[in-house]
Amino acid sequence: MAQRRSLAVPYRAPVLAISFLACVATGLELSINNHAADFTLSAELGPPISLSCVVHNSSQAEELLWYRGDGQVGLKDGNKVNISNICISPVNESDHGVTFTCKLARDKSVQVSVSLDVQFPPRLSGEETLHVEEDKDVTLTCNSKSNPQAQTTWYKDNHNLTLQQNRHELHQTSEVFQLSIRKVQKSDNGTYTCVVESRLGNGTRDFYLIVEDKKPVFPKEAVIAAVVVVTITILFGIVARKDKFFKVW
Repeated sequence: MAQRRSLAVPYRAPVLAISFLACVATGLELSINNHAADFTLSAELGPPISLSCVVHNSSQAEELLWYRGDGQVGLKDGNKVNISNICISPVNESDHGVTFTCKLARDKSVQVSVSLDVQFPPRLSGEETLHVEEDKDVTLTCNSKSNPQAQTTWYKDNHNLTLQQNRHELHQTSEVFQLSIRKVQKSDNGTYTCVVESRLGNGTRDFYLIVEDKKPVFPKEAVIAAVVVVTITILFGIVARKDKFFKVW
């Protein structure tokens, strides 16, 4: 019986050791700017942002990795162990909504992330001059990037645009504001202004709509029919006078 008890001790020892190591590994934590859980960081255009990732509950040197979205950020050798810093400078519109993640190199499941909420006033773009024939449809597209989302108003020749049912239609998404006009008329000629307003500022963009005279429709069917008639007439004429042609030859 004594021998059986002595055999049981070394059998259990590796299990206890493995359990102890698992507790040490899972006890590691990371934090970004003192945030141990994922968070959102508000920012403005221009001023740089510093992000600092720190390892907690570690008794040894731990290598850290940074990711911008899905792409890994290159770090210098002295900026990888136990604490790592990156700087976003200058902050611009393309950084809005981007997630930066700090991960433990030997166990990438240990990680923490920060998403940037970059706020900026409206930035507008779009084709400025549009030519359209009378009785055709046209769409003015005002592209706008802003955070927070802005409100849009359309003007014509510096006056509030009066929307006519079945002729004017507005379409709006987070970044696109469209004004569609059906069967344009000469009276639709003019300058259309897209005004985008947010609490951080306003943006305007002018669109010049030039309504041209309606081009005459080329009667292709009538011309084809006339060519066919002329061709058939010539052929019948040749057939009717074939005897004379043969005599000449």
